[in-house]
Amino acid sequence: MPCFLRKLTPVTLRGEVAGGETVTATIFVIPEYLAIGSDSDFLRIPMDLHTAMAIANRFGFCLPTKKIVDAIYHQSTSRFTPQPLPAGPRMTSTEYYRHHNEIVDDQSRKRGFRLGALVSGHKKDVVLTNRLNSNPGRIAIYGWHRETGVPIQPLSTVHGADYADYSHGIRLVAAMAVIGGRLRSVQDILRDAVFSKVLSDEGPIHMSAAFANAQA
Repeated sequence: MPCFLRKLTPVTLRGEVAGGETVTATIFVIPEYLAIGSDSDFLRIPMDLHTAMAIANRFGFCLPTKKIVDAIYHQSTSRFTPQPLPAGPRMTSTEYYRHHNEIVDDQSRKRGFRLGALVSGHKKDVVLTNRLNSNPGRIAIYGWHRETGVPIQPLSTVHGADYADYSHGIRLVAAMAVIGGRLRSVQDILRDAVFSKVLSDEGPIHMSAAFANAQA
């Protein structure tokens, strides 16, 4: 994995809890989508839900929620303009992975994006959502924000959990966050009836079925 991906970037989120109190949380994310290679030569790798969850669990991370994806986009220091490729069966091919990676790299060079800066706008995110509990065996995707801030991809679970195409990116979120001045597990926050509002716009997220399915 490129060295620059090992340096996490803080992202701040806020939510109003009971009594109208506003609570702030700081999460820590990899600055780019998961990739293989070196700092000078790397390939962003789309993954299905099984692989993404296995990697996140192995190294002490989790996947983002829809609200986290929005926060990352708005706090990114560098934003790409989405570059969709023609739809079709080649979307899941290594050829498309490589070609889209070259398009993203070219845009990065032309705009002078700094390696290791928090970037977004070039992929859809694989996300956590309660929809995975009501739609077992599916993968949830969201994002690929246009420059207006509106995402191309609304939250969707149309694809199976073993699906991945060139447009998908894996953004890892550190398992621990600072909320209300205290260090706490992101999973615990997402399950909390009160504080989940800070990291989720769905309220509490209970991912037991999705985790079991992803790790099967």
